[in-house]
Amino acid sequence: MITKADKNATRKKRHARVRAKLSGTAARPRLNVFRSNKHIYAQLIDDVKGVTLASASTIENELNLESTCNLEAAQKVGELVAKRAVEKGVSEVVFDRGGYLYHGRIQALADAARENGLKF
Repeated sequence: MITKADKNATRKKRHARVRAKLSGTAARPRLNVFRSNKHIYAQLIDDVKGVTLASASTIENELNLESTCNLEAAQKVGELVAKRAVEKGVSEVVFDRGGYLYHGRIQALADAARENGLKF
């Protein structure tokens, strides 16, 4: 039987493998996604300087969400992080799915970010 701890350990291994190949710069930052059971978080990171350029999550009050752990919430976070990125002058990003499979909430966030001006 696979436990949650085993699944997360597998995800972390997968993420470490991907992160060895991905890196964000000021011109093309990394769009990092973290998903918990209750919330989803996205941030644009410049790995060269080690700074976060913009971020968005379901914890923020301005989203006015009924549920913070569904596809609709992920789409809103994707829209918000894309709008904040465009305000900062960022249009191209490297997508870091955080070791999660590309479907469900991760895919919804990515699609919403693409529709609102980010290219990856």
